[in-house]
Formats: sequence, structure tokens, C-alpha cells
Amino acid sequence: MKTLHTAYRVTDLTVSLDFYSALGYREVGRVGVGEGASLTMLKFPGEEVVTLELVHRPADGPVQVGTGFSHLVVQVDELAATIEALAQGGLQPGPEQHPAGPAGPRTSWLTDPDGYRIELVQWPPGHRDGISAADFA
Repeated sequence: MKTLHTAYRVTDLTVSLDFYSALGYREVGRVGVGEGASLTMLKFPGEEVVTLELVHRPADGPVQVGTGFSHLVVQVDELAATIEALAQGGLQPGPEQHPAGPAGPRTSWLTDPDGYRIELVQWPPGHRDGISAADFA
């Protein structure tokens, strides 16, 4: 088994697509599921498969993000440059942080139009993509 993608329900598909496009995602395709509802599939240009699905069901009303969901993590190559590019693109990433100290990952946070939190992370040189058992050895 493996995780395929994350799906978020969004209030305004156009506003959400503008946000995620500014973040760097590209639309792969869209599926209508009746009554004006749709599933929009997104991925970053370097990814082979869809990694984010935007679920738009206007009849369900505005999204209310609860306390159970924490955040989505997006890996970046150069955090400072990403923060600058996103800010120039109209997004509002937070300042660079070093939650594990200066030798650990660098992070920044931003929030999408529905209130979903996104953590941008730049791993230290030589670190594998993502977190593995080696991080806890």
C-alpha cells in the first residue's frame, strides 16, 4: 500500500485554484460529479501523479476547517527563494523557522483560502525526501 493523494473540500474553486496555482500546482484534470460538484486534480510539475484533489461541492456551503486536521507539507528546494517568490505571487508565507535548530529543516507556514495550513520544508543537505525511520535511529 501507499498514500496516493490528499483531498480538500474547498468553498470557492476559482479562488482555491488561484492560490494553489500561485503555490506551483498545475491542474491535471477535472471530474464533474453532479449537481455542480467537481473533483479537480493537481500536481507539481516535477511529480508524475496527482498529489492534491480539490473537492468542490457548492451545495454543502462554506468549508469549516475543524480541529482534527493539522496541515499539508510541501517540500521545497530553497526555502528563502520560495518565500520570496510566493510573496511576489500574492501569497503570504510566514517567516523562515528552524524548529529543530540550525542544523535541522527550515520551515515556513501559509494558509489557503479555506484555512488549511501548509508547511513548506527545506531539508538539510544530504537528507532524504520526507521523514523516514532513519530520522528516529
